[in-house]
Amino acid sequence: MTQKIFRRVEKKYLISEEEYQKILKLTNKYLKKDKYYCSTICNVYFDNNNDDLIINSIEKPSYKEKVRLRSYGVPTLDSKVFFEIKKKYNGTVYKRRETLKLKDAYSYLKTGKYKDTQIMKEIDYCFKNYQLKPAIYLAYDRFAYRAIDDENFRVTFDYNIRSRKSKIELDKGDSGRRLLGKNQYVMEVKCLEAMPLWFCKILSNLKIYPTSFSKYGKIYEKNFMGG
Repeated sequence: MTQKIFRRVEKKYLISEEEYQKILKLTNKYLKKDKYYCSTICNVYFDNNNDDLIINSIEKPSYKEKVRLRSYGVPTLDSKVFFEIKKKYNGTVYKRRETLKLKDAYSYLKTGKYKDTQIMKEIDYCFKNYQLKPAIYLAYDRFAYRAIDDENFRVTFDYNIRSRKSKIELDKGDSGRRLLGKNQYVMEVKCLEAMPLWFCKILSNLKIYPTSFSKYGKIYEKNFMGG
């Protein structure tokens, strides 16, 4: 059964190719490749005419939320996709996800009619409350790992982050304007509570420290706020 509700702590790090290779070498005995080790993640983020959700997110409040439609790889109309609400409160991430076919997601966006589930009710409330519409297409490639002794500890490396403001649909390919340099990665560490000590020691020895990094936020700052 596909997981629908997530609660976790997330930390992000902007690292170089050299740092990425060092981390892989030092974590080799602790991490294993995830079931979906190598993937392309495609997203459509939703916002209103005033860009309220992303502007609020950039201001780093104690509570913020995003609404997106996600696929793994470029989907067809019959492919499985995920409608998601991602909320962050006091450093903890809460994600609620509904699985459906892309054609049904498009039907909802066009007609407002949806499968009667609790999560779709919540998504529909967000759409109506914020007057949401497709705002940006964002894709990236990912290598994903899990701890050998803890399935809840995950480390992912995202690269080739790209976006576009036209053709904001999942089935229109995954091309877009690149955000970072060719040899830069966004490392995301996801866990239920604290990171394991061995991982903290590795990052400390490498002098790699967490940073505030939202892919959508950085794209918005770069393209629309002169960042």
